[in-house]
Amino acid sequence: MFVNRIEELNYLEKLHKKQDARFVIMYGRRRIGKTELLRQFSKNKKHLFFSSDLSSEQEQLKQFSEKIFQLTRESFLQTQPFSSWEALLRYIFDHLIPKIPLVIIDEFPYLCISNPALPSILQKIWDEKAKESNIFLILCGSYMSFMEKEILGSKSPLFGRRTGQVALNPLSFEDLKFFFPDYSEEDRMLAYTVLGGTPAYLQRFNDKKTIEQNVKEEILNKNGFLFSEPRFLLIEELHEPSTYFSILRAIAFGRTRLNEIVLETGISERHKVNKYLSVLRELHIVRREIPITEDKPHKSRKGIYLLNDPFFRFWFRYILPNMSYLEEGDFNYVWQEKIKPSLDSFTGFVFEDICLQRIKNLNRKNMLPFKASNIGRWWNNEEEIDIVAYDEKQSFIFGECKWRNKKVGLNELNELERKANNFFYAGQKYFILFSKSGFNEKLNNLSKQRKDILLFDQ
Repeated sequence: MFVNRIEELNYLEKLHKKQDARFVIMYGRRRIGKTELLRQFSKNKKHLFFSSDLSSEQEQLKQFSEKIFQLTRESFLQTQPFSSWEALLRYIFDHLIPKIPLVIIDEFPYLCISNPALPSILQKIWDEKAKESNIFLILCGSYMSFMEKEILGSKSPLFGRRTGQVALNPLSFEDLKFFFPDYSEEDRMLAYTVLGGTPAYLQRFNDKKTIEQNVKEEILNKNGFLFSEPRFLLIEELHEPSTYFSILRAIAFGRTRLNEIVLETGISERHKVNKYLSVLRELHIVRREIPITEDKPHKSRKGIYLLNDPFFRFWFRYILPNMSYLEEGDFNYVWQEKIKPSLDSFTGFVFEDICLQRIKNLNRKNMLPFKASNIGRWWNNEEEIDIVAYDEKQSFIFGECKWRNKKVGLNELNELERKANNFFYAGQKYFILFSKSGFNEKLNNLSKQRKDILLFDQ
């Protein structure tokens, strides 16, 4: 199933119509849908699509030569594959591009592992030949830190050559309706809590089955596709997985401040934890959040660390700590005793993220009371507000997200107003409440009388 990615497809189509040399870098985490996006883009176009792997340089050159032979039927390639990347790339520019200008290399970092000089070789040939070519070259990769440092970074030989880049992010909660049309809104929320927005994970669930059935079959079952997925992905990226796993587990259990992570993991030296967190941030596994109103984000001491992906958060919260039960096949016990009792509260935090997505989407569509320049969370040592948005004119939106089996009423609005009035000296103030279970009659009636109150069910 191919869902959304309209913005990215439109960008690539716009570039495809041009006739000069174009060079795009695409990157994103594994399973995020990069290859499928490129296949959708190229399917009705003449193109060369090469997917690299971890085989030797000689084997990669042989496979790439075979791919070129399928397109050109050059007889010499049957008996004599290209012996170097320079020879192969020169052939592409001199002989292939005039007929087939679109060249896509998937998992480009694998080629660089077999020959670290490849970016320099490509840069040399690009500088020589690109000006007189109509090549559309797309390099794609899953190793986030490698793509950002070695390909996009200022010290990369390819720096300054690209036409643009596409950083592919997970799908939004709104996109889950395409995967699960038969699920209720609440079930889609639970599916997003468990899987996040990674297409390959979403495809594993079947909306003809309950959330419980899907979780048991695909995640808790040791033979399920998702049972060891985070472990496999992280072992590929990290040199000391056990230490990183301890840090990720601590964050998944709500230890989000640096000193809390230090205490939870037992890593005595604070600077070491900082180093590990920096690596996880480079890999886009962890993000650092600071209150939205902080003037100097990089210097703020109020930062907290969160797992970027809901599925990783779910896995480190429920799967890793219960691995001994699951290895024995006791997944009914894990669901009933470990997951089910706390799943609702666990969903509450993800619900905040979804509400933030909705506010940002409304802001893009100019559907908020004003155009916000900053949207995020806010907290200090005493209080926190789930959503704060504001503009240069000091107009503010304050929001709370309530995932519970009870209608939200005037008490919640009054509490939100109290926090806003105590900590913000703003101009115009607006109040937004999101609720899983709707709103009571008094609050609904008040929202009809006051234009500064906005209510959203789920």
